[in-house]
Amino acid sequence: MTVPGYLAVDSGGSGLRVAVGVPGRAPAAQRESREPVRTGARGIDPAHLLAQLLPLARAAVAEAGVDEVDTAVVGATGFATLGDALRAELPGALARELGARRMALAADAVTAYVGALGPRPGAVLAAGTGLIAVGTDLARWRRADGWGHLLGDCGSGAWIGRAGLEAALRAHDGREGGSAPLLARAEEQFGPVRELPGKLYPRTDRPAVLASFAPGVAACAAHDPVAADILRAAARHMADSAAAVCPPDGAPEVALTGGLFRMGEPLLGPLREELASGLPHARQVPAEGDPLHGSVRLATDLATGRLTLPGEPAMLYVVPRQGG
Repeated sequence: MTVPGYLAVDSGGSGLRVAVGVPGRAPAAQRESREPVRTGARGIDPAHLLAQLLPLARAAVAEAGVDEVDTAVVGATGFATLGDALRAELPGALARELGARRMALAADAVTAYVGALGPRPGAVLAAGTGLIAVGTDLARWRRADGWGHLLGDCGSGAWIGRAGLEAALRAHDGREGGSAPLLARAEEQFGPVRELPGKLYPRTDRPAVLASFAPGVAACAAHDPVAADILRAAARHMADSAAAVCPPDGAPEVALTGGLFRMGEPLLGPLREELASGLPHARQVPAEGDPLHGSVRLATDLATGRLTLPGEPAMLYVVPRQGG
């Protein structure tokens, strides 16, 4: 008797994570790589994703002891706007190489949502270097922000870090709104701030460099009103994004996920207040899991015919069943 299994994938900014298991059970094997999947003129590169994914998947399948991968779910950063090539090529490749017959491709915001809340109406704020809010009433998906550090990601790690460095530079210049504690923290981390533009602007990882200063803003917030005001403004931006995607009726839930919230109470305190004020009908709940957990949940529901979340090509693309 064959044992059909699932493959769940989280392709994020820091690499690829893979889990294999049997529906109804926790993953039996997991693998990961540390190389982010490339993007190019066609968007997310399917060949690069497969070159990393297939060896990890085959090793995890062997360890898990499943006979075949019947169901596969891939969550990918950038899928909503850069996923055309994945939609065109990945399902056929997974069917051919692994034998998958049931498949879904999802934006990482969707896997973050499902990992945090499961198939329930509500909103999830996913915040790290960037920030996106995603919500559903189980009839359609809504998303807000996620526009990158130049155009949006308001309240994100990069946004907080940039605001903190601006306050440091204001203090350096003697302009209003400056912060001496943030200036001292910036020079401790980066060296003389007059050299900061030359160190920052040529970098291709500017958002991550900006976000690296966000913990410094949080560390100063208890004794520096400028730093505290930055975190309060970040909380307002986050609550605005959550309100834009949260169902307006019923009793939706709101959860937070992502590394930015490890900054703790300096950010979480004002954020709880802003969410309570802006979404009085929603209940704030802890996230149950991360995006890989969300991919596992989606794979289990897809394998057992219990997937109730709305399918939309740019958010959650349920592939027409392959084979018999």
